[in-house]
Amino acid sequence: MAVQWYPGHMTSARKKAAETMASIDVVIEVLDARLPEASTNPLVRELRLHRQRPCLKVLNKADLADPEATRSWIDFYNRQENVKAVALSSKNQGEVARIPALCQRLAPHRNDNIKPLRMMIMGIPNVGKSTLMNALVKRKIAKVGDEPAVTKSQQTHQISVRHSITDTPGLMWPKIEYPSDGLMLAASHAIGRNAVIDEEVAVFLAGLLLARYPALLSARYGFALDGVDAVAVVEGVAKRRSLILRGGGPDFEKASAVLVQDYREGKLGRISLETPETRRMMIGATNETPALSTGQ
Repeated sequence: MAVQWYPGHMTSARKKAAETMASIDVVIEVLDARLPEASTNPLVRELRLHRQRPCLKVLNKADLADPEATRSWIDFYNRQENVKAVALSSKNQGEVARIPALCQRLAPHRNDNIKPLRMMIMGIPNVGKSTLMNALVKRKIAKVGDEPAVTKSQQTHQISVRHSITDTPGLMWPKIEYPSDGLMLAASHAIGRNAVIDEEVAVFLAGLLLARYPALLSARYGFALDGVDAVAVVEGVAKRRSLILRGGGPDFEKASAVLVQDYREGKLGRISLETPETRRMMIGATNETPALSTGQ
């Protein structure tokens, strides 16, 4: 299934972001720590490289991600020119408080009352930008929701006399190149439900968990995984949760929703859907131009 989701308001949001980029110093790109490259918007990369702006990549929701995979991603991004990466949870005020200082290192010339540091938050929908913004400003100024594309317009606020920050709407891009990226984004709730079939997302997620986190899967639902495929995993969830149709068969739709929601809420454990290595393997298997950024 090819997943595509590009609401109309995102075209104007992209144009506005391009205009604002000219007057800021550092881009804070918020990623989902469970799928950092799949949640990297190529339009953000294009805009910041055009303006030659440094980037702080914030791997948000790190408390839900596999720590080993997150360390690999931090190392991967920190090897890139003009980029610094940090993993955190936007719900942790102490971790969020580090961000201005990290941005300052990327723009050391903007460090006084005359030349305050101007930051700009960008990222895909529902990745935690608004929660991060509220934590940085230390008050609720950005609407937070459990559906993608809650923020619809830009907002600029002063953090201090030396720091200002602009929040931007979540941006997708017109075409998701790799099918697995679309499925990872859908599983992580970055894409509106009208663009996906929940059962297909659940089967994709089940297959990935079966391959990489079988112990977590078995511990959560309490059934053996020997000889089981992805479809059987979802059916097993239905049986264990007593999600049965009137005729006695498993309610695949409800079981799919349970599995995906358990992943989103971290009830399965700390899981990463991709690592630098698995992404290289995925791209290699497509025989297409790599989307994995290697230098910027």
